[in-house]
Amino acid sequence: MEEKQNAALGTAPLGKLMVKFALPCTISLLVGALYNIVDQIFIGWGVGYLGNGATNVVFPLTVLALGLAVMIGDGACSYVSICFGKNRQEDADCAVGSAVTLSVLVGVLVAGFYAVFQMPILLLFGATEANLAYAKEYFTYITIGIPIYVFGQAINPIIRSDGSPRFAMASMLAGAIANCILDPIAIFVLRWGVMGAAVATVAGQVITAAMGVWYLCHTKALRLGKDDFKLRGKILAAYLPLGLCSFLAQISLVIAMAATNNMLVQYGAGSKYGADIPLTVLGIVMKVFQIIISITIGMSAGCIPIVGYNYGAEQYGRCRGILWRLMGAEFALGVLALLVTQLFPRQLIGLFGAESALYNEFAVLTFRVYLCMLPLATVNKAAFIFMQALGRPVESAGLSFFREVLLAVPLVLLLPRAFGLMGVLYSMPAADIVTFLASAVVLVRTDRQLRKKGLHFAACVLYLV
Repeated sequence: MEEKQNAALGTAPLGKLMVKFALPCTISLLVGALYNIVDQIFIGWGVGYLGNGATNVVFPLTVLALGLAVMIGDGACSYVSICFGKNRQEDADCAVGSAVTLSVLVGVLVAGFYAVFQMPILLLFGATEANLAYAKEYFTYITIGIPIYVFGQAINPIIRSDGSPRFAMASMLAGAIANCILDPIAIFVLRWGVMGAAVATVAGQVITAAMGVWYLCHTKALRLGKDDFKLRGKILAAYLPLGLCSFLAQISLVIAMAATNNMLVQYGAGSKYGADIPLTVLGIVMKVFQIIISITIGMSAGCIPIVGYNYGAEQYGRCRGILWRLMGAEFALGVLALLVTQLFPRQLIGLFGAESALYNEFAVLTFRVYLCMLPLATVNKAAFIFMQALGRPVESAGLSFFREVLLAVPLVLLLPRAFGLMGVLYSMPAADIVTFLASAVVLVRTDRQLRKKGLHFAACVLYLV
């Protein structure tokens, strides 16, 4: 039955397959992004904008942990899908087993590092005198849950690669629902403040991870044995590069956010808004952006098993069909998101608590400037992931590194020198414009390569016949 299910990846209509796999994946990642959004909303109303500022300082540190998790999980997911396409069952099993072990080890190491270097880390990521106490409290409890978080996020894409996107979605949804229920109880009833938000978040992560453990004992196409959980250098070297793009996307975001937070504090202090308003507002706008990007990644990552299987099975025409369907859908998503953020910025910021007129003024400005190139941003992100699904880590990671490190970080450091605080807001749309040009070149070239491979393969088949 499992073999038939995997074989359907190479025969079923592409549109139907994309909806089947992408929708649950999108919901899973969207739900994951909502963890932070929910915390922000309840903290905004229960603690105030300084509490939100504190969570914005800690947010890049959870993104770093997420980056390590998705490098393991997305890399294994891509590799497993290619293995299924080539009927290499043993390699697929070994990849998943080692990914489980590695995710646990990495989670423990990251938590230990955070615990030992808490204060220097918080100051590095832009904590101010006003929000430092809140940041320490929130970070302490988030750190405790890091090993659980890394494991749960790494397992989720693996579950999708095993042909169970709905279960992957359900595990994330269960954790998010728990978080949404516990947040108001912990913050408003128990009066735990930012600590309560962190505890609720960790509790939700425990549920997601527990469901992941259950699934590993009830897999479909995968056949895990004890030996599969050993760390093998050959297997790690095969799938970790495939997840490198996902890692770079997250780690570069961490670097960019660290630079951005410090620029906001530096240039905001000399403006009428002060340091804490820009730091809090841009953090909230970034959370909204993460919601949009989560949908983008979900749509793209949901296609990884389909692309990987068809590429492994040398069905290159179907890979091209997925490529352009996906890019069209991502562009449409970006246009829709652009309309919402441009037309309703005041309503969006109002979800996170009632603040001063000056606070709202900067929030509206940030939404309209910082997110003005969303259609290009969604296509760029989809391009990174599609190249990953084809088993081309160099191109995938190269595009991601170009956008997030070579462009975003220098721009956020240099533009404020010319434009002050507004320069920080200009950095993101400028980076997206340049990256889109590079992504377009890579996608067109990839389309041509797939077309040539398809023609060559068809000629070989005709010759053999």
